[in-house]
Amino acid sequence: MSSFDPAALECLAAIVEEGGFERAAQRLNVTQSAVSQRLRALEAQVGSVLIVRSRPLKPTTAGQLLLKHTKQLRLLRADLERDLQELAPSAPGGAREDERISIAINADSIATWALEALHDLVRQRLPVEIIVDDQDFTQEWLRSGQVLGCVTTLKQALRGCKVVPLGAMHYVAVASPALAARYLPHGLTPHNFRDVPFLSFNRKDDMQAEFVMRAFGLKRVALHHLFVPSSEGQVRAATAGWGAGVVPELLVRSALADGSLVDLAPGHSLPIQLYWHCWNLESEVLDALSEALTRTAARMLAV
Repeated sequence: MSSFDPAALECLAAIVEEGGFERAAQRLNVTQSAVSQRLRALEAQVGSVLIVRSRPLKPTTAGQLLLKHTKQLRLLRADLERDLQELAPSAPGGAREDERISIAINADSIATWALEALHDLVRQRLPVEIIVDDQDFTQEWLRSGQVLGCVTTLKQALRGCKVVPLGAMHYVAVASPALAARYLPHGLTPHNFRDVPFLSFNRKDDMQAEFVMRAFGLKRVALHHLFVPSSEGQVRAATAGWGAGVVPELLVRSALADGSLVDLAPGHSLPIQLYWHCWNLESEVLDALSEALTRTAARMLAV
């Protein structure tokens, strides 16, 4: 098997992660010409194009394989760093900034429980990079080798990965008291859900339609959407009367208790089962990540 230059592999990763040659050069503190030369040398060694020069830049299939290999090397170095710190706690530690441990997590988990789960690891100087995407799509980052783990709704383990159930996040429909009194005085029903706009994260987000369909036994619904690409932003928008939100109960528990938001469909919630997927490798760092996420999820999410 060919031995690949670690600097060239990190160069490939920097181009993909930073989205271009110029930013990759800035991150690696080399010239843009040096970045191009390293990539060409790696492509010559592999015998295949590794980057599709499009907007945005994308790795080819061969590029994805080398990207995954690069991140596995980062994981090995992070494991070594932890072991060395245990042997010599006073020695300077911390991986290089460009050797980030990347994981993909959905925005609602970030807003509710995931940051708490990662807190101790970050304090131990683990260079975590969180990539945010919809919970139905985070596994694509893992499948392409761009992250080493993800929180997702996918139950079946991906090839070369292991999966652990985390529990269910329950979503409820909420709105400001003023909006509810004006448009939905009797709460959300099968006959009035079209009277208000629903706050959505982006065009991938189908949580609102799923909630309405399950709550009222409907096969298909058409909703009016306002797009607010932030979990906390959706709560603020709902509180301000922009529209109805279908949000994690964890995120609005206090707002429901103090009356700044009202539950539009008492007794109805949408449970979304979440799973942690990660590479099936022997790694102390990976084990620590998995243990931290599953322990916190067990405490904060429903079974």
